Amino acid sequence: MTDAYERGTRRARWCLAALVALVVAACALAARVQTDGGRVRVRGVTVPTQNGQWVAGDLFRPVSATAEAPAPLVVVVPGFQRSKEALSNIAIELARRGIVALSIDPYGQGWSSSSTSRRAATTEGYGAFAIVDYAYATPNLNYVDRERVAVTGHSAGGNAAIRAADHFGRAAAPDEPSRLHSAYVSGYVLTLRDKILAGVRSNVGASYALYDEGAYRTELGNGDMRTAPEALRLVNSGRPEDAPPIEEVEIGRFYGAAADRTLRVMHNEPVLHPFQPYDVESTANQIAFFETVFELDSGLDPRDQTWMWKELWTLVALVASLLAVVPLARVLLATAMFRPLVRPVPEAPAAPKGRQRAVFWTLLGVGALVACVSYIPMAELSKDLFVAASSRRLTWFFPQRMNNAVLLWALFNGAFGFVLFFGGHLAARRARRADARDVHRPEWGASIGLADGLRTCLLAALLYGLYVLLLFGVDYVFRVDYRFLFMGARAFQPELFLLLGMYAPGFFVFFLSNSLRANAGLRFAGWPEWATTMLAAIANSLGLLLIVAVQYATYSRTGTVFWTDGWLYVNLLFAVVPMMFVLPIFHRAFFLMTGRIYLGPLTICAIFITILLSNTVCYLPL
Repeated sequence: MTDAYERGTRRARWCLAALVALVVAACALAARVQTDGGRVRVRGVTVPTQNGQWVAGDLFRPVSATAEAPAPLVVVVPGFQRSKEALSNIAIELARRGIVALSIDPYGQGWSSSSTSRRAATTEGYGAFAIVDYAYATPNLNYVDRERVAVTGHSAGGNAAIRAADHFGRAAAPDEPSRLHSAYVSGYVLTLRDKILAGVRSNVGASYALYDEGAYRTELGNGDMRTAPEALRLVNSGRPEDAPPIEEVEIGRFYGAAADRTLRVMHNEPVLHPFQPYDVESTANQIAFFETVFELDSGLDPRDQTWMWKELWTLVALVASLLAVVPLARVLLATAMFRPLVRPVPEAPAAPKGRQRAVFWTLLGVGALVACVSYIPMAELSKDLFVAASSRRLTWFFPQRMNNAVLLWALFNGAFGFVLFFGGHLAARRARRADARDVHRPEWGASIGLADGLRTCLLAALLYGLYVLLLFGVDYVFRVDYRFLFMGARAFQPELFLLLGMYAPGFFVFFLSNSLRANAGLRFAGWPEWATTMLAAIANSLGLLLIVAVQYATYSRTGTVFWTDGWLYVNLLFAVVPMMFVLPIFHRAFFLMTGRIYLGPLTICAIFITILLSNTVCYLPL
């Protein structure tokens, strides 16, 4: 090894140590916010439920909640494709105000079991029904006031909340109050129907985003709740039968009385559906609702919120943890075991000129266009190929409904990427001949022997294992993970390793194709390394970004999204697009360390696919 390489390895050791320290420090600070400086205790719990099922969650208990001074309990239910961490902001803010909060993983998501019901949100409240029954009956939660138990949720979790109000209202005897004191329904109004509201004997608050992408499904086809039949039915459901009905809802006004559980309120914040839970105004409205119905005065203004600081620190941890994989690889490549993998970086080819330039930019545009137009068709095709998961039936065969769509898209575009690369190479050779330029055999960093191939796989497995080990470590110590809003890397069930073996091969086609194109097709002599890396990042994410642009440009112009039936698949891209952007950056870093295209795809495929798999609904029969 040269002196320069040794100096680079020493810098990598220092960089690795600094990044790991940053991860730990950021998670410690996030935990400090989550526990409100020690005034809230956070711990993981698992509650056995019906049919051998179970619900996992994070329990936020204010230290002020004791057997002598029991506090209200709010069960927090995330929506479809979300885990308990996704709504930890609500739990944090409620716990800061003296309310016990239990943020759960819905059935089929996160650490909770799957459900035998194909309509778990409707028939079981995603597990909330069982949690309310448990809180009401068990002596273990002696610090919870059983007379003040509530449910809140967003999107499908909001459906679970109103279904819980209906379920417990009908289950209560005529002369007894419902076990559910109150419910808050965020991001969902489709079940605010007379048949369901007739059974409700709880206070109910609702919040619907004015710019909700799914608003085309409402009765008036828009998100304005002032005259929406759904909102009118809600506020009128709490009024006496002989009282004249409300004909226009005053947004934010409390109708009825909390004492007799007829309080109703409708909010209509000007945000998009996926960002509603992370909007300060939306969160403040929910806080005000629970302080009102529970008759609490915490002394804190509803807009006095600290949850965003946790999001900031876990974002720092997310970025630092991913960056740490690069110096870790450099350190391991300096060991005797993996040193043979270090090869000279292939010489970058000349930048395209003349006819080559036209070919280059045409192929780049074609790749982005195909990535754009193939996404929704692949999502529709996944419904036909993976029938059980698409029908919400328990299955061991590709059980993740939403990721099945992304898998097919990745497999198709990965294969098409190979076609573009080799087709572009042949076209460039013809163009060079036409331009009377020299023709030479390019070096792509693709040649590798069996021994080095196995070593590369072993190194990738080691990098992945150490990444996961640190993730589980900070989760165990601090009860936080790496995330920002609804995108993050979280601790997961061991069964996910089975899914990794199932999904990774198809995704690897895309990752390998991307590495080949980023390092052999988008790297040129005379161009700064950062410029070609950014070009690769933009090219890789442009197609999916176009989908988002079309979706919301159409929505802005017409009031209805371009893809209606597939709007949830488009919402999924808010998490996928950032991954697609940073992917070539990692591929380039590993390529420059090894001179080959393989370590990046092997390592980053495992990490990124784990992030995808651990943050989505899963219909495994567990």
